[in-house]
Amino acid sequence: MTSKVLFIGGTGTISAAATTEAVARGLDLTILTRGESTLRPAPDGVRRLTADVSDVASLRAAVGDESFDVVVDFISYSPEHARRDVEVFAGRTGHYVYISSASVYAKPPTFLPITEAAPLRNPFWQYSRDKIASELVLQEAYRDTGFPVTIVRPSHTYDQTRIPVAGGWTTIDRMRRGAPVIVHGDGSSLWTLTHARDFAKAFVSILGDTRAIGAAVHITADEVLTWDQITTIMAKAAGVPAPRIVHVSSDELVRAIPAQEGLHLGDRTHSHVFDNSFIRFLVPGFVASTGFDAGAREIIDWHDADPARRIVEPELDAVYDRLAERAR
Repeated sequence: MTSKVLFIGGTGTISAAATTEAVARGLDLTILTRGESTLRPAPDGVRRLTADVSDVASLRAAVGDESFDVVVDFISYSPEHARRDVEVFAGRTGHYVYISSASVYAKPPTFLPITEAAPLRNPFWQYSRDKIASELVLQEAYRDTGFPVTIVRPSHTYDQTRIPVAGGWTTIDRMRRGAPVIVHGDGSSLWTLTHARDFAKAFVSILGDTRAIGAAVHITADEVLTWDQITTIMAKAAGVPAPRIVHVSSDELVRAIPAQEGLHLGDRTHSHVFDNSFIRFLVPGFVASTGFDAGAREIIDWHDADPARRIVEPELDAVYDRLAERAR
């Protein structure tokens, strides 16, 4: 098992779960962040560095002349950032892991289940296009100089703080009030939700695995649900046995809420089912053990524990009312 590991990031949905798993396995873990997180504080046993990761001078000053068995960047979102990591860590790590996104796969998917060989193209979401461009930078560095990169593509990964249905707590509040709940399309597109704990089990297992160098791998659960099922499971966890689902086309949703173009047209409108053969080759026996029934209860319990977490957006609520009335 790898010993000395640097996580750039470490307090996000995915990175915090990976941090907890890495500490549990006894890794010598350092996390580099802008500062302390109150939402997902780092566990005991983690060494902390502070830097502005967008500033190469700040990053260099924080890591000094140290080398690491593994470096993982959870918060790289641009090809410029990827080039900076190659510049800083070339020759200083045996394994560099870049956290990309399964949203890079072509929309709509060219085949199901999606494998790591699927084409990459997302004309609807700049976030995804920047991830694709970053992957290309890192793959070029691997081809040209042997930079030891692995690209990891999480799909929709959540923890207790993240509500997977569009609208977040506004939608949960609507469920509890008996108001119509908007679901894109006809609610039948297939989707894969992965609990961050399950992602972390497989992810930490591949750190330092030379078989993954030069490759891309996605890590997802095998449970596949429709968006109507996801919405109904969330409602049941919130104490609402039968939510009033109203279907609205993704195009109409985006016209009403332009900020959700990437969310819908660039991602959730299309069915996403993944072939996990490669991660199981690297981590034999890997199984995502948290079904969404259990995950949804964790989400609701966490939000119900503190009123400050239950944020309703009045403007979004009003848009949903207008969309539901129009659909009716």
